[in-house]
Amino acid sequence: MQPVNFEQANKELLKPDTMTDEECGSLHVYTDGNVCISLWKMSLRERLFALIFGKLWLWVVSGATQPPVAIQAEKQIFSDMKA
Repeated sequence: MQPVNFEQANKELLKPDTMTDEECGSLHVYTDGNVCISLWKMSLRERLFALIFGKLWLWVVSGATQPPVAIQAEKQIFSDMKA
């Protein structure tokens, strides 16, 4: 999956200095101080695998724990939110 910039994005999270460009890149997000929302686009292969297997794996680079996260498959989520 590739991160995608989107109209409502109001912050750019930069990669950690300890990681290379191949390991990590910057990420455009929308934040209201309580949540950070990013947008990701699946390749054709990823879409087919999601359709066939019905699974999506989430990686959080933390090591000790996993913060609260959510994954949602919608065309648009900002229609009811004020950016």
